[in-house]
Amino acid sequence: MLKDIKYFLLLNILPPIIYMIIAFIRFTSRIEHVNRSRVDERWQRGENFIVCFWHGRLLMMPFANIRGKGKVLISRHRDGEFIARVIRFFGLDAIRGSYRKKTVSSVREIMSSLKNGFDVAITPDGPKGPRYKVKKGIIELARITKAGIVPVTYSAGKKKLLNHGTVLYCPCLSQG
Repeated sequence: MLKDIKYFLLLNILPPIIYMIIAFIRFTSRIEHVNRSRVDERWQRGENFIVCFWHGRLLMMPFANIRGKGKVLISRHRDGEFIARVIRFFGLDAIRGSYRKKTVSSVREIMSSLKNGFDVAITPDGPKGPRYKVKKGIIELARITKAGIVPVTYSAGKKKLLNHGTVLYCPCLSQG
């Protein structure tokens, strides 16, 4: 019973709150885009991309969806459902599955999405790591679909280190 209530809160109440917190951080930050013009030029020609970013950098990634046609590969795990519900508030769709596990339906959906003009975001290091190591799946996917890979990241001028070594980025605290 308590577990059901917790799961209900996690999936129904928390996503809009998380969206508002992330949006607040974004709108109180000074943003500088680096090397975006080449991607913009290719978008204007109708190209789309496989966007990749490190798993540990997903907090501000919904704002990389400048063009508004993006989907994100998200695991079928319970944590994935939470993330899928949060990204909906950013106008993004989820492709549920795992390229690593060769889930046929998710690979088909990735290929179909790319063919239909969507950018597809993937974390090449995934939640299980190894951290900051590109797995061959994203390269294979780019080869098969002939879509370019665009690496995306962000950094913050101010950040707070949590006691277990995780970095919490706080762009809203940046000076300048």
